[in-house]
Amino acid sequence: MSLYLLLAVFGCLAGVTTVLFGFGGGFVVVPLLYRLLTLTHPPGSPAADAAMQIAVATSTCVMIFGAAMATRRHQRAGNIEWTRVRPLLAPIAIGAACGAAAATAVDGDSLRWAFAAYLALTILDCVLRPGFLARPATAAGHAGAASNTVIGLVIGLIAAFLGVGGSVMTVPLMRRRGADMTRATAMANPLSLPVALAGAAAYVVLAWHAPALGAWHIGYVDLRALLILIAGSWLGIRLTTPYIGKVPDRIHARVYIGLLILVLVAMLLR
Repeated sequence: MSLYLLLAVFGCLAGVTTVLFGFGGGFVVVPLLYRLLTLTHPPGSPAADAAMQIAVATSTCVMIFGAAMATRRHQRAGNIEWTRVRPLLAPIAIGAACGAAAATAVDGDSLRWAFAAYLALTILDCVLRPGFLARPATAAGHAGAASNTVIGLVIGLIAAFLGVGGSVMTVPLMRRRGADMTRATAMANPLSLPVALAGAAAYVVLAWHAPALGAWHIGYVDLRALLILIAGSWLGIRLTTPYIGKVPDRIHARVYIGLLILVLVAMLLR
């Protein structure tokens, strides 16, 4: 029972970070599920060996709900600039399907280290490269179709491979294109939807070779954890919606980086 309560609490936290930071839940759900699976299953068991794949696949499914609900809330608040979002949707979906397929072929420990390495690089990029901590003085022009296609493919590929929803790339991207943190994090949510949909489908379909994980699994997706996390996420999104747009921009950017650092530490402490 205590494990289910912990999942619900972290699901709520995932909902909060989805609304305020566009994370889609991946940065909260993946480390938690990975830790729980490795603690509750004996070493060498199918679930322990596939702990990272299960965590990433389940996180990707949670993102379908969280990103859709957060998109609706931000749309009502007028924070989503669809002219910036639409050109990236199709390339991200294609990249996500490829990323999910690649993740099913990689061992769990390698996937874990890839997750941690990507987080570290993102943190350094946000801190050291101009344009994130302080909003650019002038908004950048819209990127061309070729640029958006390449960027979208890369975002989708990495996001689905690591189960993080793409916000770790789309938020800095929109930030450097002139968006404030409220709009940058808002636009990360619809951009996470193609990652979640394509990635979840790929994890279910392409996991035919996965070991028998139990009756409550479809492919690598843990259904019990999924349902509890969705319920918690719904509550977190409902509670956080009134605060949309009320966090000062500079604080918003710094808290975003701080959360990435916390998740990185959680992944490294095995």
